[in-house]
Amino acid sequence: MGTDLNSDRPRKTPLYVAHVAAGGQIVPFAGYLMPVQYGEGVIAEHMAVRERAGLFDVSHMGEADFSGPSALDTLQALCTNELSGMADGQIKYAVLCDEHGGAVDDVLVYRFTGDHYLMVLNAANHEKDIAWIQAHRKEGTVVADTSEQVGQIALQGPRAEEILSALAPGQPLPAKNYTFLPEGVIAGVRCLISRTGYTGEDGFELYCAAGETAALWRALLEAGAPFGLIPCGLGARDTLRLEAAMPLYGHELSSEITPLEAGLGFFVKMEKPDFIGKSALAERGAPVRKRMGLRVTGRGIAREGYAVYADGVEAGLVTSGTMAPCLGYPIAMAMLDAGVAIGARVEIDVRGRRVEAEVIKLPFYKRVKSGKSEK
Repeated sequence: MGTDLNSDRPRKTPLYVAHVAAGGQIVPFAGYLMPVQYGEGVIAEHMAVRERAGLFDVSHMGEADFSGPSALDTLQALCTNELSGMADGQIKYAVLCDEHGGAVDDVLVYRFTGDHYLMVLNAANHEKDIAWIQAHRKEGTVVADTSEQVGQIALQGPRAEEILSALAPGQPLPAKNYTFLPEGVIAGVRCLISRTGYTGEDGFELYCAAGETAALWRALLEAGAPFGLIPCGLGARDTLRLEAAMPLYGHELSSEITPLEAGLGFFVKMEKPDFIGKSALAERGAPVRKRMGLRVTGRGIAREGYAVYADGVEAGLVTSGTMAPCLGYPIAMAMLDAGVAIGARVEIDVRGRRVEAEVIKLPFYKRVKSGKSEK
């Protein structure tokens, strides 16, 4: 888009004009002007994704291309997860740690070949991540920041596959979660087709040239209309990921919250020879706090930063909270003392008033392949 990445002015994704034309409520987010919701509102958008399908602009996300004979070595040093056994077309979730074990960001790594990978970065961390990566890349690795050349659209929901198939009959689609096809064609637009998402539903993320993003967006909305597809904003994206208990950087994960504290131990392979932050995580030992789920049983909504009390003693803080549209009751994630057990009754300080809650197992919502949900 030719935008100055060092400018303090909010940038626009390739879909900005489409959002305004569709009545999107535009807000600044992670350096971009993005729709927080459309006319039907957050709850309607949330339920569309749970029951049918929703379309999200995620072009604000960052992309870094890794190539060269040492690309894998660079990624292995940067990432907590084990990447050496990846197959072409496979995707892995990982965390970038600093030397103290705190999180620089959480990312997705796509393998094209043994010496060519793509890393997808959180928008708010884009510039910081690129600087971190460049500072730690190994000789023989070329890292290219392609964020401004790429548009990204997320098609999410139980009818997502039907919509893509109707729009591009005969186009193969990735069959398994966390796999991708590097070169597909949807509505005449060449794109990478990834079976990933941030909603807890089945779905796809489509990467294409920035200049073709608007045409792809229009084609998807038109093809998806008979299936109940609607455009969705940041509000629904947040409530959906919270129901699915997916961490959000700056809330459940940060430079002050390690991936082990965030409950991401599955993606931290301590048996790897090394990665940045490994020794610090080992020295810390078992986490003394951990991410937990709360079902609010009293009257009130838990919000970020609210204190949580167990047996009258402060035991941690809420990191994210909302009224869960699909579940019908308020939920929250919190960083709590590790001694607080599932099933414990706690209290949340909601603006000076103690509100009762129960510690419950995560996730709050889980899709099952039959199309029904587990709550």
